[in-house]
Amino acid sequence: MDSAVVMNVIVDNVREMTTLFTDVAMGEGLAPLLVLAGTLLIVFSLGVFGALTVGAVGSLFTPN
Repeated sequence: MDSAVVMNVIVDNVREMTTLFTDVAMGEGLAPLLVLAGTLLIVFSLGVFGALTVGAVGSLFTPN
């Protein structure tokens, strides 16, 4: 059951990361805006590269 130990470590790390990010996001000053800006940048870049990947895979299956 070594995989259960690994999953427990991953789940514990995700919980701790969520707590730390929540503490930062609820902080003072510009911290909430910086967290929001970072989130928007990541979501935008994932969307763009996801669309490019789907387009590249789709072009493999379409005739020229």
